[in-house]
Amino acid sequence: MVERRSPKPQVVSSRLTAPGEKLRGQISPECQNSGCCMKRIVQFVKESYAELRKVIWPSRDDAISSVKVVIISTAIIAAVLGLVDMLLTFGVRAIF
Repeated sequence: MVERRSPKPQVVSSRLTAPGEKLRGQISPECQNSGCCMKRIVQFVKESYAELRKVIWPSRDDAISSVKVVIISTAIIAAVLGLVDMLLTFGVRAIF
């Protein structure tokens, strides 16, 4: 079999076991020092919190009205599907 390589020079090989690829369980070079990964986790939490502060949360009235719409539309769809099921059941029983 012929090994096909990517035309990109930075790609070593398309095989999963190519030399130079990180193996599972190895620590990446940028996290070799002790506090690097912890700094990245803390930075992620801080950025997440900052993004959550930008969110415009719905008011209580908006949330309640949205819940009402969902409940009413679910009940209507359930009633329509129940009616269709009942009609199909009567139709199949009439045929047999």
